[in-house]
Amino acid sequence: MIEFREVSVRYPRRDVEALSAVSLTAARGALTAVVGPNGSGKSTLVRALVGRVPVAGGAILVNGTPVDESGRRSLATRVAVVVQREEPAFPLQVREYVALGRYPHLGLFRAPSRGDRAAVDDALARMAAAHLADRSISELSGGEWQRVRLARAVAQGADAIVLDEPTTFLDIAHEMGVFELMSRLAREGRAVLLVSHQLNLVARFADHIVLLHRGHVAACGAPADVMQGAVLERVYEWPLVITRDPAVGALALVPLRSPARD
Repeated sequence: MIEFREVSVRYPRRDVEALSAVSLTAARGALTAVVGPNGSGKSTLVRALVGRVPVAGGAILVNGTPVDESGRRSLATRVAVVVQREEPAFPLQVREYVALGRYPHLGLFRAPSRGDRAAVDDALARMAAAHLADRSISELSGGEWQRVRLARAVAQGADAIVLDEPTTFLDIAHEMGVFELMSRLAREGRAVLLVSHQLNLVARFADHIVLLHRGHVAACGAPADVMQGAVLERVYEWPLVITRDPAVGALALVPLRSPARD
């Protein structure tokens, strides 16, 4: 379980906090989604979790232990993170890159076991990337690179997985595949914390949604609690309506044309 307790973050030379006393819980067995407009603090949550920005107030806990009291390797065995931006430092083979997810479990001198190699193969298969295994990551398209990054996180085998905009660069089929996989991992008992702009897919797959606005929690709860037209119009500052997808029955947001353009 990942828990943010009254977490506040302020970037240097900024007048306002990027996060202001934000609390949320990503429970085991559930897909928790964080949504909100650009600049609302979504990615800052992930940066705070992995220690890329200092926490000015509150605490972040994983399985009840504050992350600032956990060593990096210990934390990596419990939480796999896919950040929004990542540039490879070396032109590794895809299989070698995905195998990096197993390193927190290996220690300094232990060679990968048959189980480690099986975890890599399984992760590649789950992300429909097995055919890329022998290619160099420098040869991948944007969508292929994103799928390989997700495979590394799955191979890590952590109890929790955190993803910041994981469907960037993906086409419709692979975008759906990611959400299906994250939902399945949650049903298998992992805590899944997903940051996304894809409100309609979030409403379809998430068990719990946290809506951020200017560093504050504007709404949280089940999709029906958050997918409210008046709330979303205020947060996104755009006219919209909430309807139901006729094919699957899930709540869906439909943005309207600006009255000034009609």
